[in-house]
This record gives sequence, structure tokens and C-alpha cells, in this order.
Amino acid sequence: MAQHRTGKERLTLFSDGVFAVIITILVLEMKPPDEATFGALLELWPTGLSYGVSYLFIAIVWINHHHLFNFTESATQRVVWYNFAHLFSVSLIPFTTEWLAESRLAAAPSSIYAVIFVFVNITYLALCWESVDRTSQTNISQRVRRLFRMRSFITIGLFTAAAVLALWWPVAGIALICLCLVLYVRPDVLQATSADG
Repeated sequence: MAQHRTGKERLTLFSDGVFAVIITILVLEMKPPDEATFGALLELWPTGLSYGVSYLFIAIVWINHHHLFNFTESATQRVVWYNFAHLFSVSLIPFTTEWLAESRLAAAPSSIYAVIFVFVNITYLALCWESVDRTSQTNISQRVRRLFRMRSFITIGLFTAAAVLALWWPVAGIALICLCLVLYVRPDVLQATSADG
């Protein structure tokens, strides 16, 4: 049992380190304006917007990842590989953020940005399946398990819609992404909702 607990702790610490590196890369991609004027700074609004959304997204992913690992009993092979897939998908965010900013929210980068969010959610769903659905913990009700899955499927659908919408209206696609993030701000709400029901 101690070995399993140690394996889970190592996996959590490794994941936290990866999230920290991803956020560091994200901020290092930000470049100051060429001119020392407020006007030049205002012209970089796509950089500020894409950075803000990406930072918020990574923070929300980390909060949900941390919450999910409270349910994980041990670092099984499936948990380890699903976690690596999840971290890989999150690691693509700095690249798409930079592309989105440099293109000034063009259609293709905005759409690919949303696709990365779909990928992150699919890998999160796999982690949920292994950490929540397959766990033997009796303190997780069937309702909570269902809510985890339902929320993931809904947001995968919304992020996919954002990717399609962004091909014609990039700003509307980004707005839909931001709306989806609200569903993940408080992961503990699922348990509270279940307890109330």
C-alpha cells in the first residue's frame, strides 16, 4: 500500500512540475512592443487576450487535475499513461497561444486553439474514467461519477463547436471557449451538487 501511495505522490509532483514549466514557457513567449508607447502596447491586445485565456485555462486544468487525483487510489499503468497524454495535450497550449497572438486571432489558429482544448478534455475524460469510474472508493456516488462524465462530454462538444465557429468568426470561437472554462472553475461543485441531491 505504501508503494502505491508513493507512486501516486511522485506522479502528482511530476505533474505539478510540468504545469509550472508550461506556464513559464507561456510567459516567456510574450514579447514587449517595439516602441515605448501606450499605443504600441494596446496594439498587442491579441497577445494579452490569448495569454490571459491560456493562463486561466492552465490554472483551471491544474485545479481539476489536483482535485481528480484526490480520488485516485494508486498510480496504475493506465493512470500514468493517461496522465502523460493529458500533460502532452496541455503542453501544446503555449505553441497555439503564440500562433493565435501573432496571427491576431486569425481563423485557422483560433480553430486549432479550440481543437487543443478538445484534446485536453478528451485526455481529462480518460483520467476521470480511470480515477473516478474504476476506483473502488465507496464515498464516490454514482451521481458524482455521472456528473464528471457528463461535464466532460458537454465541454468536448462545446469546444468542438468553438473550433468550427472560429473558422468563420474567430472572436466568437474564443468567447465560447471562455464560456466553457466557467464549467470547470469549481470542480468540488459536482460533489456539493450530488450531496444536495
